[in-house]
Amino acid sequence: MKTYLILLICAWTAMSCGAREGKLQNEKTYLSMEGQKPTNSNLDTMVLGGGCFWCVEAQLLQLKGVTHIASGYAGGNTPNPTYKEVCTGLTGHAEVIEVVFDTSVISPDEILAAFWQAHDPTQLNRQGNDVGTQYRSVIFYRNEEQKKLAEGYKQKLNEEKTYDRPVVTEISPLTVFYKAENYHQDYYNQNASQGYCQYVIAPKLEKFKKVFKDKLK
Repeated sequence: MKTYLILLICAWTAMSCGAREGKLQNEKTYLSMEGQKPTNSNLDTMVLGGGCFWCVEAQLLQLKGVTHIASGYAGGNTPNPTYKEVCTGLTGHAEVIEVVFDTSVISPDEILAAFWQAHDPTQLNRQGNDVGTQYRSVIFYRNEEQKKLAEGYKQKLNEEKTYDRPVVTEISPLTVFYKAENYHQDYYNQNASQGYCQYVIAPKLEKFKKVFKDKLK
């Protein structure tokens, strides 16, 4: 009989991000999370990358206990990267989301379960038609507790052969999180009628809601 860990993702179906539409804008803000902690003792943050940040953001925003999500970039060497620069694959940064959540409502384990459901963690440096290190599956941990949790969870997924192929999610320390341009924030909710949202994000969202129907807002 499968464990609770596996039940959370047993309905997973491989989903991919295609080439995205969107006009680059000059407006941009940055946020460094290094050394920072949420002021509310019940709040915690995780920085996660699963391909297209529009897709992962839209899915995890559905969960009770998730108070805010910011799309951004992390893991590279280029300071203050722009979307256009990250898309070249030369900055070393991945598209990521910073998830702020209330631990009295949703646990870090459940955030990770949702993260691994929201994308294909067995694909190396790609999600569907999006190819490059900027689309890698990655968890940027902020402390040793998050590191141990992520590594232990990944190990269990592979030991129990949850997927047909090994989970290749990178687990690395977070240095700086750069918030993406404002037009990337809450992208699906702000652009639901846009073609990419209708044909790529919406189907993923429906599948995600079926898996986590008891944990939705």
